Amino acid sequence: MDALTSGVVEWGAAERPFDPLGESGDRYLVKPYADGALVAVADGLGHGPDAAAAARTAMAILEMDATRPVTRLLQYCHEHLRPTRGAALSLASFNALDGTMTWLGVGNVDGVVLRAPPATGSLGLVLLPGVVGHQLPPLRPSVVRIVPGDTLVLVTDGIREDFAETLKAGAEVSEAADRILAGHAKGTDDALVLVVRYKGGDSNP
Repeated sequence: MDALTSGVVEWGAAERPFDPLGESGDRYLVKPYADGALVAVADGLGHGPDAAAAARTAMAILEMDATRPVTRLLQYCHEHLRPTRGAALSLASFNALDGTMTWLGVGNVDGVVLRAPPATGSLGLVLLPGVVGHQLPPLRPSVVRIVPGDTLVLVTDGIREDFAETLKAGAEVSEAADRILAGHAKGTDDALVLVVRYKGGDSNP
């Protein structure tokens, strides 16, 4: 897909369902709002229609009020996903007022932040064990400082764990998502890649 942009972030995504004729159980959301944006990726357990229903439910809950703290949003999702088979879910909330990102992940939706030049290196999301909708652990979000150009990459478990080895911080977001999917998809499950670059805001130093 082509890159999309808002006042705070720009993003691109690439996905591939396990069944080319079926519905993917992996879903993403980028919800911009004043001075911020909520980013989320859900991976419904397994694949097929039941997995897709769980992921859709999570995205619908998050869409309704993206400005709430990530801990409360994940708890809301947990409550509403009880009738479903459950999902892995990772959230990141960008705040351009203070130049921070708060992120939280339960299950196996992996995430990494690539630092913008002249900084180097990356920061990985600490994933908590559990299944949203069935078994929720104590939630401990992390808050990190970010600057314009920092790039968040979220992937479902249909992407191999070595996806971050060839990432480049300055790559165009949609091209980066396509490249990760093409080079690291396992082919044994639904696969989704979301690449989000922080642009900052007028109040960001």
